[in-house]
Amino acid sequence: MAASVACAFFFDAEPVGEPGMPALDACALCAKPLARDSDVFMYRGDTPFCSEECRHEQMHLDAVCARQAARRLQRFTAEAECHRGQRQSRKVSIAS
Repeated sequence: MAASVACAFFFDAEPVGEPGMPALDACALCAKPLARDSDVFMYRGDTPFCSEECRHEQMHLDAVCARQAARRLQRFTAEAECHRGQRQSRKVSIAS
């Protein structure tokens, strides 16, 4: 299959209006229109970008968000352990 036919097929065969799925007509980061005859840089399987720079910027942003989420989870877990320890220390045995 010729490259131009494959490219046209790729754009024409995309599902119309799936919620939560990025369309393949614009860069997911900068919203620059993607031409049918230009390279499309994909990330996470279904997210299109106009350039390697935009794709790498999104990868960087995702990595920062993942680190922040891991820190929040770690703090939450530590706080839960602290509160659990306080509740157990308040329980006083009345049996004599």
